[in-house]
Amino acid sequence: MKRTLLFLSLFGILLSSTAIDCLLTRATSARVQQSKPTEIKIDPRQFDEFVGQYAFAENPDQILSFFREDDKFFLQATGQVKLEIFPATESKFFLKIIDADATFVRDSQNKVTGLTWRQNDHQTSAKKISNRPAIEDAVPFERREEMISMRDGVRLHTLIFTPKNQTESLPIIISRTPYGIGESNSDTINGRYRELVKDGYIFVLQDIRGRYGSEGQFMMNRPLRDQKDPKGIDESTDTYDTIDWLIKNIQKNNGRVGILGVSYPGWLAAVATVDAHPALKASSPQAPMTDTWLGDDFFHNGAFRQSYGYEYVKSMETSKEGVDVTFDRDAYDWYLGAGTLSRLTELTEGKFPTWNAFVAHPNYDDYWQARGAGNYLKATHVATLVVGGWWDQEDYYGALAAYAALEKFDKSNHNFVVLGPWNHGGWGGFGRALGQVSFGSSTGLYFRSQIQAPWFAYYLKDKGKLNEPEAVTFQSGSNRWTTSDRWPPKEATARNLYLHSGKTLSFDKPTTNNDQDSESYISDPANPVPYRKRPIQPTYGGGSSWFTWLVQDQRFLAGRNDVLTWQTEVLDRDLTMDGNVIAHLFASTTGTDSDWVVKLIDVYPDNNPDDPKMAGYQLMIVDEIFRGRYLRSFEKPTPIVANKVNEYVIDLHANNHVFKKGHRVMVQVQSTWFPLYDRNPQKFVDNIFNARPDDYQAATQRVYQSARYPSHLTLPVMK
Repeated sequence: MKRTLLFLSLFGILLSSTAIDCLLTRATSARVQQSKPTEIKIDPRQFDEFVGQYAFAENPDQILSFFREDDKFFLQATGQVKLEIFPATESKFFLKIIDADATFVRDSQNKVTGLTWRQNDHQTSAKKISNRPAIEDAVPFERREEMISMRDGVRLHTLIFTPKNQTESLPIIISRTPYGIGESNSDTINGRYRELVKDGYIFVLQDIRGRYGSEGQFMMNRPLRDQKDPKGIDESTDTYDTIDWLIKNIQKNNGRVGILGVSYPGWLAAVATVDAHPALKASSPQAPMTDTWLGDDFFHNGAFRQSYGYEYVKSMETSKEGVDVTFDRDAYDWYLGAGTLSRLTELTEGKFPTWNAFVAHPNYDDYWQARGAGNYLKATHVATLVVGGWWDQEDYYGALAAYAALEKFDKSNHNFVVLGPWNHGGWGGFGRALGQVSFGSSTGLYFRSQIQAPWFAYYLKDKGKLNEPEAVTFQSGSNRWTTSDRWPPKEATARNLYLHSGKTLSFDKPTTNNDQDSESYISDPANPVPYRKRPIQPTYGGGSSWFTWLVQDQRFLAGRNDVLTWQTEVLDRDLTMDGNVIAHLFASTTGTDSDWVVKLIDVYPDNNPDDPKMAGYQLMIVDEIFRGRYLRSFEKPTPIVANKVNEYVIDLHANNHVFKKGHRVMVQVQSTWFPLYDRNPQKFVDNIFNARPDDYQAATQRVYQSARYPSHLTLPVMK
């Protein structure tokens, strides 16, 4: 899930890291906690000296325009709807809908030259660049509410937005969601789909079965129906029935339909292509939760995403409309204090079907396989545009898996992929930066205006030419877009980067004859490695760094003895990789089960004059965890033989990245990533969800770096 605040970021720094789609469809149950200033009355004419445009240095594409209409004051951020603001003093104005305010500043001649913008705990400055505001007129829509009957009689709550000034037949674009659509209005459509609105569409939003205003029973990632059951239903049939009704009941539609969504709605967009309605011509699954056991929300290679799974399921399944999850202390301490997963099971009191499924199905059995879209996506007449982010903290695996699954059947060359420098849904904002990492341009704006909008216009309106290559990816490091006719690009060459004695890395294979040449550490479940800098807030809590933890500077782990580090010499030339990175870890443990975390990191130079804030920064490029019990099979776990050297082949997934000259390449290995991932007892038990406190034990972990056991990462190096 990916619940966030209802309102959009005003300048691309605070909330733009989450898709506009996510912000608006998942936010109904969010509670904005704020302390509002006291509103005062001022002469409206006093506001006129503040009227104009203000630009932020860190994101010049984002402009705040302030203006007056009679005795009311407004601001409008680029690409967003206008918002009324209220005076707290004669120079400070605040918003009532979110915790944010603007304080105007003057120079020595008393001329207004800029403002200080504060939102939540973040403050930044903007310079006045014009006395004339840039006011963007929103397209007015007629809002129509319907309960559309499915083939089994269940009715789904649906909102239909038709342009008031419609003069021609238009295509329909649908977004289906479990996160609530009830508060959506014309401003919602203009804010979320700005670039699409310009081209002209009828927009449809729908609560899926069993959520918010819709009837029926909700089921997490509902599996496909039994084809032998004529009354069977699934998300594909619900989409089919919805489209069939829309085509027949909306006037002046052109008979073509598109669907898009991010995360859970992204999975719904992918499922819509299965046995699709003939009118469905284009689908964009964006960060789809394709397989929640293999690599998306709930498990990664068998390792359970404890804090995410517990908090998401509690939020989604406590009520039909969702609840907030909070803790009275650092979440790291809360989960450590809770102890075992069995204790968390007690806290759920059997109320949450998905948590019960975690306990009953810890392995990749029929239950999870039936819910893995990669196992059932098939040939389709629907053109697809799969979108993902290199630093998606929730469903990056899903984008890669959905594209790969659809590509196997793509005979018509209508399966496309876009991968950019984003976190979960980050293409919905400006995408100029993620955390402290700058990408030099507004990558999200580029995607929406130059890729997504023309793509839908081509397939739904016969507008323009399809000039888009099959794969468009953003190359971090060099900060430029690249294209290829397939992905990963065939030009990449596999090169092995080896771990060596002395904590060094090189492309030369180890030659030592000492088979036992290795590095070791003690992994203690009582003192697990935090996955992000503490304190750790609830996943979707106020001020949470969840959204940017994958780009967090890894120096916060300095001094820990349970994290092994290797690095290259300073690079004398750029090293470019584009594609999947595979870790081959030769390792042993004194226990009978173990987790292995491998991270590939770009180490910035200590002297970094181009961007001083990044001096010495350790940026994760790819990373993953693997639960040792699944070395032989994801379906049938087996104990690890204590002290035996095994080769763990771990897919770290992909990136298109340049390690710049003057940087270093680093590899880190550890065995805990807490509390995002549950602690492995390090003693084999049949089901870790039922492990007892005394099952958890410290173990000595050993990573080998010899000629016989050459631990290495295989990189897709570009010449």
